[in-house]
Amino acid sequence: MAAAPMTSDTILQRLAALGFTLPIPAAPVANYVPFAISGTLLVISGQGPILGETRILGKLGAEVSLEDGIRAAQLCFVNLLAQANAALAGDLGRVRRVVRLGGFIAATAAFTAHAQVMNGASDLAVAVFGERGRHARTTVGVPSLPLDFAVEVEGWFEIA
Repeated sequence: MAAAPMTSDTILQRLAALGFTLPIPAAPVANYVPFAISGTLLVISGQGPILGETRILGKLGAEVSLEDGIRAAQLCFVNLLAQANAALAGDLGRVRRVVRLGGFIAATAAFTAHAQVMNGASDLAVAVFGERGRHARTTVGVPSLPLDFAVEVEGWFEIA
């Protein structure tokens, strides 16, 4: 039996209870679109760890701590939701499932806790969407990211 649909208000309330509000979605920084919809699949381009005046920049294993890396992944997921909200004309209740998250962690060669960092986004997805937030995932360490982001996360969502 399928679970009852979540409403946009429920999703926003869960986010608020966790200390987050949706920002204005970021504009693309190069030649791409922030999201694409194909049938019931919403794919959102990689989002960085920016929220208000907060920007988490640099490399894990150097100037960015594990705790800040986890926070960066959370901010990326909040920005994914801001893009989803824009794509769905303000109706996050159309999200049926978080299908996949792809995480890119800017890190030194010695850093190996990439999965722990990405759990920041994954844990937030589950906290917001419950079982519908459980997703497939890829986490990759990279030498650098655009704009010196410490973390970047892309997302795939099933929508109604």
